[in-house]
Amino acid sequence: MCGVVGVVGTAPVNQALYDALLVLQHRGQDAAGIVTCDELGRLHLRKDNGLVRDVFQTQHMHTLRGNMGIGHVRYPTAGTSSSAEAQPFYVNSPFGITLGHNGNLINARELKQALFATDRRHINTDSDSEILLNVFAQELLRFLDDGLNADAVFNAIARVHQRARGAYAVVGMIAGGGLVAFRDPFGIRPLAYGRRDTAEGTEWMVASESAALDSAGFELQRDLAPGEGIFISPQGEIATRSCAAESVLSPCIFEHVYFARPDSVIDDIFVHRARMRMGTRLGQKIRRIWPDHDIDVIVPIPDTGRTVALEMAHELGIKYREGFIKNRYIGRTFIMPGQTRRRKSVRQKLNAISLEFRDKNVMLVDDSIVRGTTSREIVLMAREAGARKVYFASAAPPVRFPNVYGIDMPAADELIAHGRDESEVCSAIAADRLIYQDLEDLVAAVQRGNRSIQSFDCSVFTGEYVTGLAPGYLEHLASLRADGCEAASVSGEVLDLANQR
Repeated sequence: MCGVVGVVGTAPVNQALYDALLVLQHRGQDAAGIVTCDELGRLHLRKDNGLVRDVFQTQHMHTLRGNMGIGHVRYPTAGTSSSAEAQPFYVNSPFGITLGHNGNLINARELKQALFATDRRHINTDSDSEILLNVFAQELLRFLDDGLNADAVFNAIARVHQRARGAYAVVGMIAGGGLVAFRDPFGIRPLAYGRRDTAEGTEWMVASESAALDSAGFELQRDLAPGEGIFISPQGEIATRSCAAESVLSPCIFEHVYFARPDSVIDDIFVHRARMRMGTRLGQKIRRIWPDHDIDVIVPIPDTGRTVALEMAHELGIKYREGFIKNRYIGRTFIMPGQTRRRKSVRQKLNAISLEFRDKNVMLVDDSIVRGTTSREIVLMAREAGARKVYFASAAPPVRFPNVYGIDMPAADELIAHGRDESEVCSAIAADRLIYQDLEDLVAAVQRGNRSIQSFDCSVFTGEYVTGLAPGYLEHLASLRADGCEAASVSGEVLDLANQR
């Protein structure tokens, strides 16, 4: 999972991009990057491995000059964490284009081969984002007879939709030409834009989540529709167009379960309210299937499980207590690269308040159970803190299938629920009882926020992929992950395009 942002302003945008990336940091902790464009059309790039606050120091911010720019936060989806794959990426033809991407292309191999064999383009990394950039650049070349304009950009996006398959929310910048953004024809990954009016004129921001717009004082206009593109000139002139021959909104439901910030609005759905409804539905299920429960207290696993647990406690009329203190300086374990780091970080991240557990039957509530590493460690922590019985509730159904759209769960054998029934998962995480949300209840909880959405991507629960998959693709993805984990390396090189001109 990654976060993207782009800004066209009337003044330097480096600080606005930096601040937006801080807001989007939850979407990726592996690497960060910003590229800006100055009035001469020169690009200035800084990217490296690490958190936003560590990648960008004062001296870097001074070099990021210009009133237009894009930014990206990344975490790896194939087991690697090389700074060579930090984004945004850059190609010099046509004009000089940079691009950041959230998602995953499921036909990246075929595209890479075609780019080399037919388009004579070189791909220097294993990132499908670099592939996507080169596809867009190559297609843009076809439509420049009348110069660079909105029609040329939208025609290029339409060709990208024809060639690329998978999930992609993209922000790009054409040196001296403008900001471009687009969303795949299923709208799997989120992308929204907003405006801010100043004394000097109108400024625009495109971002993965509306929270980034809010924090910078931009007013949310709307989400990009599936297959839609947006083009903003350096002077702030904006154009939008549907660029896909066929499109249907099927957003990833896991954004609402876990990834998105609760203060974001995605496709007109308030994430916080969706999670509240998840808690209500989960409480109703417990009352239905376990009317004689002996739960003494409901304790959330911070942070995402908090909203669900609070509404669940309210529905059941059971005490709600905060039982874990979170170390704010440890990142989200689910998006940390490497299983060993995830397991070790659980105890560093959370500490139990024994007073809330001692001699009680405790219901722990979390947003989901993916690998089970965190869940088991937390159940054991609750027992060590004195709990008599430890129950576990998940706001999501069992995660049984790989995600192929940009979430770090590509191999089925990494998922604790794959090949196991509910009782076996319960035993594996050392709980006394386990309750999962039903899929129809999860969909209803999210869909209530926007009833016009007829379908969601629920592939991690059902194994049904909205884009379809080529035979052998899941096996290929699993092998990439295994190879990547084996060959993971870290590089600290930084490219400054301005200094290379």
